[in-house]
Amino acid sequence: MNSKKNIWVRYGFFWVTLVLFLGSLIGHWIFGWYAFVDEQRAHGQAIDVSQYLILMSRDTLENWQSEFLQLIWQVAGLAWLLHVGSPQSKEGDDRKEEKLDRILAAVDANGAKIIRELDEKYPRK
Repeated sequence: MNSKKNIWVRYGFFWVTLVLFLGSLIGHWIFGWYAFVDEQRAHGQAIDVSQYLILMSRDTLENWQSEFLQLIWQVAGLAWLLHVGSPQSKEGDDRKEEKLDRILAAVDANGAKIIRELDEKYPRK
């Protein structure tokens, strides 16, 4: 039971995003259907489901192309690159770590020992 709860808690942002995404996608298609029916009636044309599916698929893919490629990929791609440890994500980390090691060695007589223990516990990458 605890592992199931952990999945919901640990990935809470994902689940909320998924619900919002599915809700907006479903809403887009439902309201698109009403607009399509009204437009067909206004032009005196028959309501054709296959024409609606083609139209909505095209509209959905256009939205995804503009939004996904421009915004979501930039955010998701950056997060992924930071997660996998691209060189850009590590810029300055070695320098900061070296500074912290020197500060610890300067302020604590056991600094070198503490640094060795930390290096064993958290190996440098």
